[in-house]
Amino acid sequence: MKTFTATPADIVKKWILVDAEGVVLGRLAAEVAKILRGKHKPTFTPHMDMGDNVIIVNADKVQMTGKKRDDKLYYWHTGYPGGIKHRTARQILEGAHPERVVEKAVERMISRNRLGRQQMSNLRVYAGAEHPHVAQSPEVLDIKAMNPKNSRSA
Repeated sequence: MKTFTATPADIVKKWILVDAEGVVLGRLAAEVAKILRGKHKPTFTPHMDMGDNVIIVNADKVQMTGKKRDDKLYYWHTGYPGGIKHRTARQILEGAHPERVVEKAVERMISRNRLGRQQMSNLRVYAGAEHPHVAQSPEVLDIKAMNPKNSRSA
């Protein structure tokens, strides 16, 4: 018996809608990364972009356990000497682009190569409840209901 290897003709991509309201960030990111890679499919092939398209709404209402909202730092460098800067997760979530916290969490769970960048292009994150992908008729995935530990009250 030969091992099945998917070809581009075998790939079928679906659209999945995930509501991030009240869901713990790391658990949300782990599940979304698995879907983006395609590891939830029986035809998973490591070197192909098998994953589905994922839409995340209410990214500004994502939860964090412990004191991560105040203690977790996101660093970047300006390119100048001594130019390292940082912001806390709370500052980003309360700022103009709260969806970047969810994007960064998922990005760090995807491999850092050409295939990972291609898989990340299938992710769409929105801070509010509205999204422009209604025409794709996405299936709703309830991550809260999968495990009691996935949700947390504010």
